[in-house]
Amino acid sequence: MSDAPNLSDDDEKGCHYALLIIDMINGFDFPDGERLRPQAEATAGRIAALAARARAAEVPVIYVNDNFGRWRSDFRRVLQHVRAHTAGAAIAERLAPAERDYFVLKPRHSGFLGTSLEVLLAHLEARCLILTGITGDLCVLFTAMDAYMRGFELRAPGDCIASVDEANNRRALELLRESMRVDTSPAQSIDLRRES
Repeated sequence: MSDAPNLSDDDEKGCHYALLIIDMINGFDFPDGERLRPQAEATAGRIAALAARARAAEVPVIYVNDNFGRWRSDFRRVLQHVRAHTAGAAIAERLAPAERDYFVLKPRHSGFLGTSLEVLLAHLEARCLILTGITGDLCVLFTAMDAYMRGFELRAPGDCIASVDEANNRRALELLRESMRVDTSPAQSIDLRRES
């Protein structure tokens, strides 16, 4: 059975990170949305702090977001709608993208399925992905699985990932650790200076 690459300390110093913010620009107008929103709010500040650190270290920040079935939409229109008309407005304000950030709209759970994410990551020469967002037991997990099969090194800071059910979130993080050897240590432990 093939395993994902384990980077040594020397290899990791040259690893090019990308930070993925998954589905946090969200109206929470779906079944269980009101149950998920408090958990998402609790993680939003930590994700925003990590994104600020990433930008300062010139690590690409990529919003990987659901298109909510709006096939004619784009990320900026999704952001505008969420900010103006939904229960997720405060989270969207806190996580407002910077001008140099990237955006990928996805039609399904995985950020890779039917999107340009893999091509974008190749363009950015990113080999180490930091996964954050919602939901840990669905979209974050499925994106991690697809990234793992593509040979990416993964980090998934547990304090930057939320699910509707906390027990399910814990199980998803355990699966990431045990099956894919993903480091789920808190965001503050990630040394983004290794990018340079």
